[in-house]
Amino acid sequence: MPDAFHELPSGLHPRTVMARAGHLRSQFMETCEAVYMSSGYVYKTAEEAESAFANDGSRFVYSRYANPTVAMFEERLRLLEGAAACRATASGMAAVFASLACQVKAGDRVVASRALFNSCNYIITQVLPRYGVVTELVDGRDLKAWEKALAPGVKAVFCESPSNPTLELIDIAAVAALTHRAGGVLVVDNVFATPLLQRPLALGADIVVYSATKHIDGQGRSLGGAVLGSDAYVRESLMPFLRHTGPALSPFNAWLLLKGIETLDLRVDRQCRSATEIAQFLERHPRVERVLYPGLESHPQYQLARQQMSGPSTLMALSVGGGKAGAFRFQNALRLIEISNNLGDGKSLVTHPATTTHHRLKPEERQVLGIGDGLVRLSVGLEDPADLVADLDQALKAA
Repeated sequence: MPDAFHELPSGLHPRTVMARAGHLRSQFMETCEAVYMSSGYVYKTAEEAESAFANDGSRFVYSRYANPTVAMFEERLRLLEGAAACRATASGMAAVFASLACQVKAGDRVVASRALFNSCNYIITQVLPRYGVVTELVDGRDLKAWEKALAPGVKAVFCESPSNPTLELIDIAAVAALTHRAGGVLVVDNVFATPLLQRPLALGADIVVYSATKHIDGQGRSLGGAVLGSDAYVRESLMPFLRHTGPALSPFNAWLLLKGIETLDLRVDRQCRSATEIAQFLERHPRVERVLYPGLESHPQYQLARQQMSGPSTLMALSVGGGKAGAFRFQNALRLIEISNNLGDGKSLVTHPATTTHHRLKPEERQVLGIGDGLVRLSVGLEDPADLVADLDQALKAA
């Protein structure tokens, strides 16, 4: 990656970083970041090509390796996260898999919290074991369970905090300390918190992963993912894996994600304020059995949320009466909020995890995770919260 990013003053606030950082201007001096839809790059001489492939990657040689538009996205997210290095991927799940697969081999141990997105669970419990990696799931809320699982030693630890879909929290600082004591590295999926509401690296995590499809784009336009960590980890482990396996982010998608970062804090702040208002309404509603939201004092880890997060989240889960039938009646009665398994979007979206995102899990596995048949996940968008409350109220009454 080149070091010719447009120079900015040091010590800038996050709002300025989101609007201005990581700009690679061409000879035309454009104001908006350019989209470099090129797969390859040319050289004036054969000697120059030889040098390009032999050096440290400061020159673009092939867009599977690096691309100017993708590099701008990586640099902007890196500065926002406060990481030493960042590499983008084609999707969030490509980021999760690459973050782990690039550093483990047969015989290594990986320990993860059991409250995971279905595809993350699949990677931990199905994919990695095929290659001889020993994996174990633990109750992420229980530090004694972590300590016991990590006692034999570990190569990598993986967790989501808050988790999908029940918004379970991990004490990141405590788990990081236990992980390092066991000789491993901690990978945190920070997608529900975004880079704005939680800083896993500052809490002791080694690697952070994102589905940039969610809040970073936040407008339902683009797939994308990112892995952030130390320069040594990215250069020595992650980059060779990405180069040779090919989960490259499209330059056009990278451009969309760059545009998304420009308004990330504006959207997340508005969505969190609306989500808090909606969660408070739902908690009082007679037809809602339970609301899981880190911004409510009723959340079992409310104090931990206040300790390690600067805001609650744009997502919540609610349990409605009547099991699956009641949850379906509720979703079908919504007039404004739409049914979709996506999240972090500017439009409010709702899904039924037991039959969508977590349908692969056995009923007893879902029960352990608190994913009941009446559980619904709500992603709060940018609509007026009064309109969302009215829609939820009429749908709950109809259900």
